[in-house]
Amino acid sequence: MKKTPLHDAHEKLSAKMVEFGGWHMPVQYGPILEEVVTVRTKAGLFDLSHMGRVRVTGADRERFLDKICTNFVAKIPLGSIRYSLFCRADGNPIDDLLVYRSEDEVFLVVNASNTDVDLAWMREHSKGFDVKIEDQTDALAMIALQGQASQATLQELTRDLDLASIGYYKFKYGTVSGIADMRVSRTGYTGEDGFELYVPKSEAVRVWNECLAHGAKHGLKPIGLGARDTLRLEAGMPLYGHEIDATHNPIEAGLEFGVSFKPEKGDWIGRAPLERLAQKKTRHLVGIKTAGPRVPRQGYELYAGPEKIGYVVSGSVSPTVNSNIGTAYVPLAHGKPGDKVEIDIKDKRQPAEYCALPFFSRTRK
Repeated sequence: MKKTPLHDAHEKLSAKMVEFGGWHMPVQYGPILEEVVTVRTKAGLFDLSHMGRVRVTGADRERFLDKICTNFVAKIPLGSIRYSLFCRADGNPIDDLLVYRSEDEVFLVVNASNTDVDLAWMREHSKGFDVKIEDQTDALAMIALQGQASQATLQELTRDLDLASIGYYKFKYGTVSGIADMRVSRTGYTGEDGFELYVPKSEAVRVWNECLAHGAKHGLKPIGLGARDTLRLEAGMPLYGHEIDATHNPIEAGLEFGVSFKPEKGDWIGRAPLERLAQKKTRHLVGIKTAGPRVPRQGYELYAGPEKIGYVVSGSVSPTVNSNIGTAYVPLAHGKPGDKVEIDIKDKRQPAEYCALPFFSRTRK
């Protein structure tokens, strides 16, 4: 099992460690719901070093990525980030990812469990292109601050870079904790404002500890993967293996913003079936909430009277909306917010209702 550069730091903080995507990761440092509230009301610090980080250079880098990415890479403004996917020929995803476009490179952040598959896919389709694909996962740690106090915390550690100047889904370079030219981005997977730091492996523990020390007065605490999953679900953000996978495509998942059918992008792997599906999809991803005692979980079936109409793909207790929440796939005729549905939980029906996604949103800068 792989360990991030911050593994020992997590154990010193008495984190509960679990296997996730082939990595030994902190699932929680304290009660998960309390960690969710901390991020929503103050700020949280996350170790995301298990995520894959890939640098693509070479004269054909954008043309190459536009053959394998769903979004229009060549049209991403310099210094900006876009959500995209790698899809198979049938239009179903291999993975979803973030694409950072710079003047001389394109930087990708992919899911931990799919990094090896993604790299193999990229290398397989790079033949005939002038590109270099460099796996930087082991060389760089990835640390994220999320929450309303994240900017105040990080600005204390940042020289020569005004964090307020970094827009949402943008990135810049600056000196953080004395490390020059560090990539600092402003995205997040929680529905809150926040930043990501790409830190040399040898400096990861020091930067992590300085973030904790400076953030303590703002209420910042370390946060595990358990809370992160609830936070992203509240914010309506997909998780590979749940909302999207080899049988759940981005069109039905409501991720059209990450798919470009512009003629000037040209053909790309999976384009034709997704373009057809966009014209005649039959199911869609919806939100559900239930005041019942049991939490919706992946695979639970949904019923309208005697008719089975769909199934849950994610679920959690949400302290933010004070309800049990989930996402589910249902036919287009179903899913209107406020309409009633039933969840079959271990052969017992529990009332629920549809609601709009996301469950939670906060105005971003």
